[in-house]
Amino acid sequence: MNIEKTLQSLLGRVNYARDILGNKSRPELDAFATEISGFQAKNADLTEEQTIRAVESLDKRLSTMETAIDAQLTAMDKVRIVRHPQRASLKDILENVYDNYTEMGGQDEHSIDPGMLIARAYITRRRGKKIINQPVMVVGQEKGHGEEFRNGGSIKPWGNSKALKYMKVAAREQIPIHAYVNTPGSYPIEDFPGAAQQIAENIYEMAGLDVPIVAIFSEGGSGGAEAIGMADKRLMLSHGYYSVISPEGAAAIEGHIRGSERAPAELIESCALAQRITAQDNLAGGYIDGIIQEPPLGARADHFDFFKQVREQVIRATDEVALSVRGVHLFRAVALRHFKKNTDVIVRWSLNEKARERLVAKRFRKYRRMAQQAYQDNRSLLEKMSATSSGIVSNTTSLILYGLIKPFKQRVERIAEEFLDEVHVITARFYAMFRGLLRKVGVTSGMDRQKEMELTGLSQSEPETPALVNDSDYVSPQALVDREITCPHSKKRGCLDIWARDLFTDYAGVCPNCGYNFPMEYQWYLHNVFDRGSVREFNRDIASGNPTKFPNFDARIEAAKKKTGLESSCLTFNATLEGLRVTCATLVANFRGGSVGAAEGEKFIRALELAQTKHQPFLAYIHGTAGIRIQEGVNGLIQMPRVTMAVRRYIEEGGLYIVLYDTNSYAGPVASFLGCSPYQYAVRSSRIGFAGPGVIKETTGMEIPPNYHNCYKALSRGHIQGVWSRKDIRKNLHQAFLTIGGRNLYYR
Repeated sequence: MNIEKTLQSLLGRVNYARDILGNKSRPELDAFATEISGFQAKNADLTEEQTIRAVESLDKRLSTMETAIDAQLTAMDKVRIVRHPQRASLKDILENVYDNYTEMGGQDEHSIDPGMLIARAYITRRRGKKIINQPVMVVGQEKGHGEEFRNGGSIKPWGNSKALKYMKVAAREQIPIHAYVNTPGSYPIEDFPGAAQQIAENIYEMAGLDVPIVAIFSEGGSGGAEAIGMADKRLMLSHGYYSVISPEGAAAIEGHIRGSERAPAELIESCALAQRITAQDNLAGGYIDGIIQEPPLGARADHFDFFKQVREQVIRATDEVALSVRGVHLFRAVALRHFKKNTDVIVRWSLNEKARERLVAKRFRKYRRMAQQAYQDNRSLLEKMSATSSGIVSNTTSLILYGLIKPFKQRVERIAEEFLDEVHVITARFYAMFRGLLRKVGVTSGMDRQKEMELTGLSQSEPETPALVNDSDYVSPQALVDREITCPHSKKRGCLDIWARDLFTDYAGVCPNCGYNFPMEYQWYLHNVFDRGSVREFNRDIASGNPTKFPNFDARIEAAKKKTGLESSCLTFNATLEGLRVTCATLVANFRGGSVGAAEGEKFIRALELAQTKHQPFLAYIHGTAGIRIQEGVNGLIQMPRVTMAVRRYIEEGGLYIVLYDTNSYAGPVASFLGCSPYQYAVRSSRIGFAGPGVIKETTGMEIPPNYHNCYKALSRGHIQGVWSRKDIRKNLHQAFLTIGGRNLYYR
């Protein structure tokens, strides 16, 4: 034994424990460090054997001390564990869990994004003398052990794009995906493809990947975790955390911290506890399927027993996913479930076509069941039974109309069209010959005169239809204030002041000179965009709550309900627009900034399911959203993949999903179920992005220009497809519903 090296190792463990505990004092650690420092001088007279025994005794005492400290770790202590440079990294896992691997998409700093590590790896399994090599695609955020070029595991948009590229490769090659989530959050940059839009695309595409996906969470920070975190089996390291926002970020919001100030340590500790971010919390909430136990104070690079356990767990998880959708699996499934050692259980991870379909469907059901306990359903038992019965009737009617009658009608029409097209070839030739004979004798046919009139008519102007017909009784509260309004562009473009009543009634909140769109209430849209009297709200009884029991949050939620008259920030309703029946979901900025929690996600999903049943187009009108509601913790964060999966299912069934942004829209919703839409538009003067200026500055050090999140910037980056004036919304929406997407809508 190298005594000096061993003592240095013990001292390193003591310092590591001090780092984990932050500012908390542990006198026993200080005393132990002093004892180690003076060990050689104090024990110089001992024989070598006695010295070895004394050092071994120190090792045992420190291990006992570490175990005792581990039992008292707080949620914030675990956050410090996953951020520590000594934390086991993805490279360590590749070296110790897999039998062989080849890094893809770059190597170390020579990579598109060094923080995102991709590897095609092999796991070798033996049954008797038979050796079976099973390939997997490993994706994950790599922090390394303090290498700056890894950016702390904070992934840029092109890093997430790289991950998606190789996950699709795995799907083509029909090999499982092992995703290791270890990120504080995505790098908040809007450069193409954009942080929010790329995360949204990742979630949307992962929902349909037809190979087993196993995710292992170490540090699961917000949307950055969701970019690769959707999985059939979700495991979590016992000292990891999974949260909608970092404890420091939550404390900054709760404490109204601005600029370069830092939240008090007590508030940070309180937020970490209140958000329920630990592995044990997430297992209790149903957001992970199992916990991989780590050594006391967390896994480090030299904890080889831990890597052995990770290997066993990821193999078992992949086996269970593959078996769960196979036709023949009874005995192997029982063996996996009831026996710890399963060396004789071999599961082929490749799936046939039917099994792949079952896998994707099962993944959807898994996420659909999540967070059911996290919102309030204020309906009575009778109302719930009535809703269930109504749903059965609607589904049956939809199946008959759109699953049987409409396809039959379409087949008949296609056959008739084909027949008429064939006949037209003959008749057209006959009429051409006939008209030629008439022209030779100087006779002009009625058909020629009709064609001439049609061609001439193309150049005739038609009377314009007003884009916005304001015949509602709604008057904006802003119009009732007797004052003049100054346009923000008045100095630059010479806009004159306008009386509030004129601006918010006749001009619909649009500056008549420069076209600036002043913010309007969501009620204005309900009364002026849709046909008069056609708006019918549903699912009103699904209400926001406080599932994490976050301190002092119940009163704030109740205040928001009282202020707005709404039960959540999501308003779902049916309406007509120029006679077209549409289903809509609105995120209302007045209710907690339009933030999304479990209730909002559930209402959004139910609205999508209703639109799918009725074969109606779906409009997501975003009056404004500040992101995921941080006080709900993972109950809110999980809405990103949950709702995105519902969007994907609706679109795949032939629906038309249009998103219209107004005022300010940021963070999680934009990075998931809104940003995944192929048809996104914005009201002029709105702002769209992943993170606000303060977060960007704190994360990247960049001072962004004032127009960084402007809707026209989003348009130029390809994040949205158009910018509309408020006056044109009704006309443009109607045209969009008629002309784009949605092969299976009721009016197609």
